[in-house]
Amino acid sequence: MGELTPELLMRAYSMGVFPMSEHRDDPDIFWVDPIRRGIFPLDSFHISRSLARAIRREDHVATLSQDFEGVLDACADRSETWISAEIHRLYMALHAEGKAHSLEVWQDGALAGGVYGVVLGGAFFGESMMSRRTNGSKIALAYLITHLRRSGFTLFDTQFITDHLTSLGAIEIPRADYHKLLTWAIRQNADISAQSLPSASEVLAAS
Repeated sequence: MGELTPELLMRAYSMGVFPMSEHRDDPDIFWVDPIRRGIFPLDSFHISRSLARAIRREDHVATLSQDFEGVLDACADRSETWISAEIHRLYMALHAEGKAHSLEVWQDGALAGGVYGVVLGGAFFGESMMSRRTNGSKIALAYLITHLRRSGFTLFDTQFITDHLTSLGAIEIPRADYHKLLTWAIRQNADISAQSLPSASEVLAAS
């Protein structure tokens, strides 16, 4: 395989395919198109009582793409990760082009949680999330999903399903159904940066 480019990567996303590596030091990248795909229906994110309390405390600040590399690095800072040096390079390039974004949650001036992904039309392709404090990634997801819905997005792709994501409202759908949603979503004129992030009360009201 020749060197991957941001343009090739975006074309792959438009066809429902995404890249992964086996591990941090793997020089190779392979393409994935799961038989069953994980998505977050944007109107059914589940905020538990404990998460609602954490959001209601308002001891955090949410920002959009203020520290993309910090979120990316934190997502890769695990004993097992598919975020190789090549994948890091590609997503930093997409971010520089305005095609990859992160949502950060800060507490006491430090990065507490975050999620990053790729945008294409009205689709947000979630890549990974991180948490350095209790509920950090959950709070980030709550803000992000509310923001995406208000910004005209129709698809939040989680790629795979985990028990953690399921507890927050993510579901699994067949590949064919996913491709139908994707075809519609990428034709939409959504803009993740067009408006400010929601307030804590707006996030709670939208759940």
